[in-house]
Amino acid sequence: MEEFMELGNEITDDTLDYIINSQKPNQCCGLIYTSGTTGKPKGAMLSHDNITWTATHCSRAGDMQPAEIQQETIVSYLPLSHIAAQIYDLWTGIKWGEQVYFAEPDALKGGLINTLKEAQPTSLMGVPRVWEKIMEKLKDVSAQSSFMKRKMLSWAMSVSLERNLSSSSSDLKPFQTRLADYLVLAKIRRALGFSRCQKHFSGAAPLTTETIYFFLGLNIPLYEAYGMSETSGPHCMSGPYVYRRHSCGKAVSGCKVKLVNEDADGNGEICFWGRTVFMGYLNMEDKTNEAIDEDGWLHSGDLGKIDKDGFVYTTGRIKDLIITAGGENVPPIPIEDAVKKALPIVSNTMLIGDQKKFLSILLTLKSTLDPETSEPTDYLTEEAREFCQKIGSNATKVSEIVATKDKAVHQAIQDGITKVNINATAKVQCIQKWVILQRDFSISGGELGPTMKLKRDAVLEKYKEEISAFYKG
Repeated sequence: MEEFMELGNEITDDTLDYIINSQKPNQCCGLIYTSGTTGKPKGAMLSHDNITWTATHCSRAGDMQPAEIQQETIVSYLPLSHIAAQIYDLWTGIKWGEQVYFAEPDALKGGLINTLKEAQPTSLMGVPRVWEKIMEKLKDVSAQSSFMKRKMLSWAMSVSLERNLSSSSSDLKPFQTRLADYLVLAKIRRALGFSRCQKHFSGAAPLTTETIYFFLGLNIPLYEAYGMSETSGPHCMSGPYVYRRHSCGKAVSGCKVKLVNEDADGNGEICFWGRTVFMGYLNMEDKTNEAIDEDGWLHSGDLGKIDKDGFVYTTGRIKDLIITAGGENVPPIPIEDAVKKALPIVSNTMLIGDQKKFLSILLTLKSTLDPETSEPTDYLTEEAREFCQKIGSNATKVSEIVATKDKAVHQAIQDGITKVNINATAKVQCIQKWVILQRDFSISGGELGPTMKLKRDAVLEKYKEEISAFYKG
């Protein structure tokens, strides 16, 4: 560090002042390359104004406090090449004088909890897959604990969930809720390093209902944010005072959001306007003109709804919309989430059906991660094994289930799919065929992007044989 600080002595103050004074708010400050889940990565040019404005106003919308009022402590562990980490870990940190702990490189391989325990953050930002991993880990630990402890946890979480789902906004917690929090939930939050954590944010993709409800059961509301690299990160924010379940909040003060091309159900393309909106793509004027219209509105490519109070709900990507051979539009995410909710053994799902006569789905099972490489292994998680035992299967590995076409597991999955189909809004949204893949999706496997987003085109290519088998004959 001393050597690094010494580098500054080689440059005179006059030179530094000249460089600082030559900067203009509307000039490019940084490039964020989109992760390339939709083709070739594009360099989004963010101006000094984009970054300073977003760091100031979006963080305040999430109730992040200046150091004079409260010392915020955060943990940086997501890739800093991604806008979420840059705006949350760096620029907001500089703006409000936050204390930033940088996690070890193994953070996403299981080491994050150790850093959280040491740092005791007041705020944490995670992508949905991080929150899901914490949830799966807690379920695994719970499954291995004594009958009495499991009963206590189940009771405490149901009490907390019930209170959090009730419409009452009273601060007077009933005795039972306080008792549950004191005896059980506070200890779990302490074990996760969340004792001081007041704000838990999630971004980059929508959360599943299961994840939202699980954390409400721990008395942890997850505040969803929504934006893109092209909006310098969050354009819509939730927080302690702006919260509605399943919504990613409202447009930040000074920003606007609207829908275009709305359908009969109120779904339309979400568009953004404001000082968060980027300058354009580096050396790609045609792509910039496709994204930003002549009135300065950025077209997100995302589908969503806006309620009467201005809360925004995302429902999927326009390009991910499945258009069946019969010309019916099917948004995949609600169906994929419904399958995961119905089947606790399932880890990842991907709906298939574009230009096809019917829908089918790829499934992966919950498996443990190799502690060294963070690769999915063949061994089922404790939660998945418990699921198997309940339905009469002795399987402990994914390969056993796939190779033997385990009768009990296959029947349970079919029952879960049937349940999802019964609740489908139309016959065209029913799943007719499914297959279990040998291995869970991962970043190294190419199915997930750097923020754990599903790379649908990559999955279509990688599993084209399994997909074509659905539609043979």
